[in-house]
Amino acid sequence: MWIVSRLIPFLKLYMIGLKVLLYQLWNRSFALPVLAKQNGKVAVVTGGTKGIGYETVRQLVNLGMFVIIASHDEEEGLSAVRKLREENSEAQVDFEYLDVSSLKSVRRFVQRFKDRDLPLHVLINNAGVMLVPEGRTEDGFETHFATNYLGHFLLTRLLLETLMHSGKDESYSRVINVSSSAHYTADLHLQDLQNTQCYSAHAAYACSKLAQVLFTYHLHYKLQSIRAPLTVNAVDPGVVNTDLYSHVNHLIRYALKPIARLFFKTPADGAVTGVYAAVSSDLESVSGCYLYEGECIESSLNSYDEDLQTGLWQKTCDLLNLRHSLYEDWTHDDITK
Repeated sequence: MWIVSRLIPFLKLYMIGLKVLLYQLWNRSFALPVLAKQNGKVAVVTGGTKGIGYETVRQLVNLGMFVIIASHDEEEGLSAVRKLREENSEAQVDFEYLDVSSLKSVRRFVQRFKDRDLPLHVLINNAGVMLVPEGRTEDGFETHFATNYLGHFLLTRLLLETLMHSGKDESYSRVINVSSSAHYTADLHLQDLQNTQCYSAHAAYACSKLAQVLFTYHLHYKLQSIRAPLTVNAVDPGVVNTDLYSHVNHLIRYALKPIARLFFKTPADGAVTGVYAAVSSDLESVSGCYLYEGECIESSLNSYDEDLQTGLWQKTCDLLNLRHSLYEDWTHDDITK
């Protein structure tokens, strides 16, 4: 039973990865169209020091946006800022410390951001871990669940008011959740959100990515109900050559290296759909989508389960001591004033 509980998620995850990789090989990648300048707009990108996150920051900065890199590695963060400023003398970019796996760190980041009295037009929840050994964060949560989902849920909820006030009817603010095709393999159980029974790193990773999509859809529903000038979408970057694979079994990782260099997307290509979702006029007011290669596609069947969406939202709010409802006393005029 123990072997099966680990083997099945392992096989399912690599099979979906192979399927996506074959699709990438036989189809032309989505090319980013010419995008309007984003001067005066502000974005926060978690995990923006390297990989897809760094390339996302670079592309947004080159569009004139002021971007705050939110990361737990200060040295890498400051280095990324220096590099971006060397590439572009007009780059508006800054670094703020954020360990998204720590609820205390998330709350402190939000307070520092609000103290700066800045608007916020784009929040990109990009930071993540994959296939890390079984472990618990300082708050007692499973590492994938805390880092990929729970911390970003809290970050988004605490920044919602700022995002809402920064959006307008003709120019919505946007939340982008960077998910993964791994979510197609996940079976998320509300009674065991942290995969404590028969732990599998592959299953835990997949469930955290499904949780992101469920969160995306349910937040979209709630934002619609209060007519907020804010959209939320999930994006799938595809199979990308990044450091996320550092925790893959060393034999598999050794075999993957030449394949990754030849056939995986580069981080710059992996960032394209996220940047498109963040700023393109084509997606103005478009919300509640799962985007891959610039198009809204069907996510997993489980992700559309409204009972699962609602149950996850409620359990997450309970874990974080948040209200289930969003600003129930607000009117549309209050949100957009």
